[in-house]
Amino acid sequence: MSTTAAPERFISLPDEPTLEATVVALEEHGFSVEVVRDLDAARQAVLARIPEGSSVMTNTSVTLAETGIAAAINGGGPYDSARNKMLALDFVTQAQQMKAIGGQPDYALGSVHAITRDGTLVIASASGSQLASYAWGAANVIFVVGAQKLVPTLEAAHQRIYQHSLPLEDARAQAAYGQHSQVGKILEIHQELPGRIHVVLIRQPVGF
Repeated sequence: MSTTAAPERFISLPDEPTLEATVVALEEHGFSVEVVRDLDAARQAVLARIPEGSSVMTNTSVTLAETGIAAAINGGGPYDSARNKMLALDFVTQAQQMKAIGGQPDYALGSVHAITRDGTLVIASASGSQLASYAWGAANVIFVVGAQKLVPTLEAAHQRIYQHSLPLEDARAQAAYGQHSQVGKILEIHQELPGRIHVVLIRQPVGF
């Protein structure tokens, strides 16, 4: 799959009225939202929300890597890294323990592939390993999202996943794991009880 022909609409930043309207829609659907200027500000915003000693799962995400959030959580800081605990286990014999650790942390961190104008979060996954924590298992969820992922409709969100995100993730997976990626499952979060899911929107492109 080509990674060079991404339509401009999938990588362009929104204008200010679109950004503001999306923030309002997200808040109306129970999500709290914070708009920050750059990657450093995003990292600071996320870490400021997590109490020291909390169990934190950093789900696989180019955005978490590029902002330095993954390294800050898993690199020996003041947090209880669920990812480090999982990696210490054997997938063949301890898979259920790994699912419990990764699926029910105090904080689940990640990104989304699209946010619709009416305030729906859309996340695609090959295995679905992170989706349980986002939908229900984690006590708190923080999504870190480049503003280029704002789209007008759910149809556009799905187009973005298949036409833009998947080719890029496929190339990353081949380089990292020697295997192709796929869209195995898609989670749409339309509504949430206030206080559980926080969205940090970055005013620059980051991630797929």
